[in-house]
Amino acid sequence: MDWHKELVDQLDWHWQHQLRARLEGMTDDEYFWQPVPGAWNVHRDGGIDWEYPQPEPAPFTTIAWRMAHVIVGVFGARSASHFGGPPADYLTWPYAKSADEALKQLDDAYQTWIDGVRTADLDRPCGEAEGPYAEYPFATLVLHINREAIHHLAEVSLLRDLYLRADQLTGAGSGRLS
Repeated sequence: MDWHKELVDQLDWHWQHQLRARLEGMTDDEYFWQPVPGAWNVHRDGGIDWEYPQPEPAPFTTIAWRMAHVIVGVFGARSASHFGGPPADYLTWPYAKSADEALKQLDDAYQTWIDGVRTADLDRPCGEAEGPYAEYPFATLVLHINREAIHHLAEVSLLRDLYLRADQLTGAGSGRLS
C-alpha cells in the first residue's frame, strides 16, 4: 500500500471536491459576520480574539476565526515545524483583513502542508514540536491534521450556509418544523 498516496488523497480529494469550491465568492461581510453576540473573530484591523487556555465554555467562533485557526494552528505551525514553512503562531501571525486575503493564506498554507506530506517520512517520530505526541509516528500527525482541516472547513461551509439564510433565522427555536 502507498501510504503517502492514501494520506494525501484523503485530504486532497476532500479539498478539491468539497471544501475549497465552497469558499469561492466569500465576501468580507460574510467573512467577518458574527452570528451571535460575543463570538470570537478576526477583526478588520488584523487583531484576533484569543485566550489560552480557552474559557469554559469555549466561545462561538466566526468564519474568519475558524479559517485563521486552520491557516495558523492546523497547517501553518505544523508546516513550520516539519517542512521549513514560514513561522506561524497565534500571537504574531499577520491575520487576513479581507476574505480574499484569508483565502490566499489558506491556499498557501494548504499547499505547503500537502507538498510536505507527499515526501514526509511517515514512520519517524513527530518530534518535540508535537509535545505529548513527540514519539508518535508522523503518519499519526498527518491523520490528525486531515481530520482537523476537514472538520473546521466543514464548519466554515455551514456558517456560509447560515449567513446566506440569516434573514430566515428569525423563527429559529420556535419548536416548529417547517
